[in-house]
Amino acid sequence: MTTRRAPTRIIPRAFPGITASETTELITNSQVHAYAPGTALCKENVIEDTFYIILEGEAEVTKVINRKEVRLLKTLLSGDFFGEMALIHNAPRAATVTAKTHLVALELNKDAFDRVLKNSSTMAMTMVREISNRLRTNDEMAVEDLRLRASELAEAYQQLAEQELTRREFLTNIAHELRTPLMAAGGFLQALQKGMIPKKETEKTIDTVARNVHRITTLVNDILFLQEMDLVLPDFQPINLEKLAGKVIKEHRKRAKARGVKLHLDAERRLPTISGDAVSLERALSGLVDNAIKFSPRGGDVDIRIRSQLGLVSLSVQDHGIGISAIDQPRIFDRFHHLEEKDGALFEGIGLGLSITQQVIKQHDGELEVESQEGVGSVFTMKLKVAS
Repeated sequence: MTTRRAPTRIIPRAFPGITASETTELITNSQVHAYAPGTALCKENVIEDTFYIILEGEAEVTKVINRKEVRLLKTLLSGDFFGEMALIHNAPRAATVTAKTHLVALELNKDAFDRVLKNSSTMAMTMVREISNRLRTNDEMAVEDLRLRASELAEAYQQLAEQELTRREFLTNIAHELRTPLMAAGGFLQALQKGMIPKKETEKTIDTVARNVHRITTLVNDILFLQEMDLVLPDFQPINLEKLAGKVIKEHRKRAKARGVKLHLDAERRLPTISGDAVSLERALSGLVDNAIKFSPRGGDVDIRIRSQLGLVSLSVQDHGIGISAIDQPRIFDRFHHLEEKDGALFEGIGLGLSITQQVIKQHDGELEVESQEGVGSVFTMKLKVAS
């Protein structure tokens, strides 16, 4: 236990050269207090009026940097002192000091501190040196803080610039994708109104207009769906992926048949349910199946497999079509990225399907993987967590 004689051994370590009379005056004007580990003796930005000399134990000095990072500046030991700058400058504390271990400190209030400092040249000179060192340290920290803030501002500016570029590209792509079907539909409608289309071609022309209107509607619905995903929280419920896959296959059966493509579902028995939003997951799977049909050769097969393992349910959609080149694979999830033509074959689409699928899977905290080889085919696999 600390006694009244302990300060006489510690004070000379804090103030080398201090005289016995100065030490006695310092002890006479002070009090000894003990603190439990974790106790904050000084709090940053708080105005306080106590000077401390550590007699026993350790304390940590921390400071908030950049408004969010709490940085450890140093560890104080027996013989170290703190709290002098706030008393000399009548300013808030520049840092927080917390007892790291059981701590015993010699304490002086502002009046006692001023009185002792006035009568002790040794203490005064030590204070000058210490304050000079701490001011230099503070300057270095301020410079580092400014450097970090400048770096953060530069990074934020770069992100804003990239977001603005993405926004402009998005609007440009929308305008481009809307313009083509709108002009086509509008042109055919004007021709019909003016009687420029022969009667035997009327039905074919109306089909063309309907196809372009459907393309416009699909684009608008996809854009609205993407926006809703950013604004509306999904309603997660237990979902049986086999039933959901069966529904999607049923909706695509007619289109697949028209292209001579067969759809197959192979689901593991007694699949566990997953937690998800049925509407968005159906949209995500629909995008994968739609792509598989589109890029499959006539008479080809699309295989949909569902398995469970290690707390996950995986659903894969495999086609045996044209595959994806290694160059294109990193970009397939970008909005509006799509293949229009390959080896003379034309492919419809606006390039939002895979982007929507990826967004949905991310929203479900899942994973979307792709394996593809050009000329062989592609496998897209979504992995979702089993419902708890």
